[in-house]
Amino acid sequence: MKRFANRQEAGRALAARLATQPWHDPLVLGLPRGGVPVAKEVAEKLDAELDVVVARKIGAPGHPEYGVGAVTADSEPIYDRRVLRALNLTEEQLGRTCDEERAEAQRRTTLYRGDKPLTIKDRDVILVDDGLATGVTAQAALHWITQREPKSVTLAVPVAAKESLTTFTVPVTAILVPRHFGAVSRWYERFDQTTDDEVLSALS
Repeated sequence: MKRFANRQEAGRALAARLATQPWHDPLVLGLPRGGVPVAKEVAEKLDAELDVVVARKIGAPGHPEYGVGAVTADSEPIYDRRVLRALNLTEEQLGRTCDEERAEAQRRTTLYRGDKPLTIKDRDVILVDDGLATGVTAQAALHWITQREPKSVTLAVPVAAKESLTTFTVPVTAILVPRHFGAVSRWYERFDQTTDDEVLSALS
């Protein structure tokens, strides 16, 4: 199965797929940081507004890179119940980590958007990330979006783990759905960390 050269190429491939559908007053929301360069390509192709929704992963104790949940700046956390049961964890045990990640989501939202309002009601919203592993971060972002009464919500990613797709109730557009997923980075030839400056540049 092919790999994407970088996030920009992945975004163009995703944009071409999405451009075949009609959109009403589209709003493209990138998940910072890595989802924003992908989202920028989509927004340009669809002639849509580009913005961000910040969702932060809640990591397992001792393994912060392993997401058991996620939270946005101003909504309740979303947890993967199967993972909590498998690791014998409770929400209460993760409360401090959740609070820290919510604070970081608030900081980044202010950094990226400032006090600029974001209008979601009655618009077709496309949430974009650079890949979907467990999907829990996207779930938290989707929960935040749907609370704001969009006309429709679509999740769009260049690559997704097959098992994660079954957890979503909104339409999902994915270019690659490999049988053996591994990690998102595996499906890119170049997968550098996206910086805050690059996010701000894309949004400007």
